[in-house]
Amino acid sequence: MKITIVGTGHVGSAIAFAATINPLAAELLLVNRNLAKAEGEAIDLANASALQNSNMRIRAGQIADSGGSDILIFTASVPYGSPTRKRTELAIENYAILQDWLPQLATVSPDAILIMVSNPVDALTYAAIKLTGYPPERVIGTGTLLDSVRYRALLSAELGIHPDDIRAYILGEHGDTQFAAHSLAMTGGERFYPSDMSAKLFRQTVSMGYDVSTLKGHTSYGIALATMSIVDSIVYDLKHTMPVSVLIDGFLEVRDVCLSLPAVIGRGGVTRVLRPKLSEEEQAAFQRSADAVRANISALT
Repeated sequence: MKITIVGTGHVGSAIAFAATINPLAAELLLVNRNLAKAEGEAIDLANASALQNSNMRIRAGQIADSGGSDILIFTASVPYGSPTRKRTELAIENYAILQDWLPQLATVSPDAILIMVSNPVDALTYAAIKLTGYPPERVIGTGTLLDSVRYRALLSAELGIHPDDIRAYILGEHGDTQFAAHSLAMTGGERFYPSDMSAKLFRQTVSMGYDVSTLKGHTSYGIALATMSIVDSIVYDLKHTMPVSVLIDGFLEVRDVCLSLPAVIGRGGVTRVLRPKLSEEEQAAFQRSADAVRANISALT
């Protein structure tokens, strides 16, 4: 198993460290526009790896060195600047990075599964499908996975139930139009219907990424472990169900756009996209998300 991480900024480096702590591959390659930065990270991680029960090879390299990768994790991005900058404001500049990198990466690793982390992740996941020529099931955006984890953590603290036992999803756009699928939320067969409490926790969830960025300048650890949960499900063919950004093909009459729905992740990538029965309000919210992301995609072309 060979994993390549493209981009060694705050997020890419955190993912690389998580991959070192939980070595799932024989080789971990770091690629960055500034090769020296990637080389420094690789040396530091190799030193850390010496303290692990692992013989994973960690190195830096160019696109050509990524050939034969099983999994590509794309985190490259222009700097955010202001911590509260909207993700959608990065779209055009980050799309230019995708245009430079993704076709070459896909050429040397034609059978890879691509995990998109760069923002705005939904529009860029759609662009990645087009730029790589990969089948849609092999292009996965991290989408609302971390948003859902944050929401479950808040519910857990409020309800006194472990977050692993709570089935609650944030769906749609990884952005301002995301929504909590209250009609699906449950634990132990008992549903959580919308309440003042759940609405308050959802509002906290939406703002949490911006709050963390304001306080520490960026987010990294949460998205790193969320990304590694996708990698874990791919490597071990676990078939975990996760809310990730995938190509939507007809759900609620929405097509040709990437949004988050619960999807089953296995060795081949997305093995199944679930079609949950949403309330009328949630259906309308999903369609609003589709409109927002579609407008973002249109701005790229």
